[in-house]
Amino acid sequence: MQKRRFTALIAGLFASTALGFSMPATAQQYKDEYKLSTVLGEAFPWGWGAKRWADLVAEKTEGRIKIKVYPGTSLVSGDQTKEFTALRQGIIDMAVGSTINWSPQVKELNLFALPFLMPDHKAIDALTQGRVGKKMFDILAERDVVPLAWGENGFREVSNSKKPIRTPEDVKGMKMRVVGSPLFLATFNALGANPTQMSWADAQPAMATGAVDGQENPLAVFNAAKLHTVGQKNLTLWGYVADPLIFVVNKSVWNSWSEADRKAVSEAAQQAAKEEIARARAGISAADDALLKEIEANGVAVVRLTDAERDAFRQATAGVYKEWAEKIGADLVKQAEEDIAKR
Repeated sequence: MQKRRFTALIAGLFASTALGFSMPATAQQYKDEYKLSTVLGEAFPWGWGAKRWADLVAEKTEGRIKIKVYPGTSLVSGDQTKEFTALRQGIIDMAVGSTINWSPQVKELNLFALPFLMPDHKAIDALTQGRVGKKMFDILAERDVVPLAWGENGFREVSNSKKPIRTPEDVKGMKMRVVGSPLFLATFNALGANPTQMSWADAQPAMATGAVDGQENPLAVFNAAKLHTVGQKNLTLWGYVADPLIFVVNKSVWNSWSEADRKAVSEAAQQAAKEEIARARAGISAADDALLKEIEANGVAVVRLTDAERDAFRQATAGVYKEWAEKIGADLVKQAEEDIAKR
């Protein structure tokens, strides 16, 4: 009787294999090393957060999962907009990715780039930590990745080598480097600028040679990249969009891990993301403006817009907001607006 049961068990296992059913995660082979993609290196909060995640995973899994961070989106030859596709395909195992860079493949992520949607950090939190954030994670989960935590690159401020920017008129005709997103092109075109899509690797040389006049990026990026050394002497705090980051794992990789290791990776992502957000927000508030003072000490003229001045930019880009709200999904945008209003 026992022999027949054993024979039946073996036959069942072979049948499962033939039909393509996977064995339990604990029976699968872990990789010697997992590849984690990010745009910026450790000098920036973004890259620091990726390295922190990798270190925490190694610690929490007792070395079972080893991760190497690849900054500069080097796994896709520096093309930031191809990162999400490579992640889905398994070329990349893990990533701390930008909602902006992934928006060409996931249209809903353009929500965060709607001009002047989010007025402050509480507004970002209302979205990423609320109904909208959960909805975004559900959408991503249908695209071969497992999202684990929200990080933050920060509010993107505008700088240039020509003159202080206080009004939409000041932007007209300026050659501006923007990320590879149609929404960013539309926003700067609405302001009368001459936007040029360019990877971050190409941006700094372009500023140094005068091929472009300006750019837009979070203050932590502006300072760590020393953009004052490439002619960016005028900086305007307009906070027109913010750039949340997402800690994710390729779904096949995720499924190859034991349940205990999945839990460890998830907890590590959440801890690293929380610490990364704190770094991204440090030194740029009224209570703590150390980073802004450091930027000004480097000879950069910082313009702080009044509410009325900022509203002029909002009105100038209102048509772009309306057009893209329909592309993103009117219900999702309405939900975001409601949650921000309740903050």
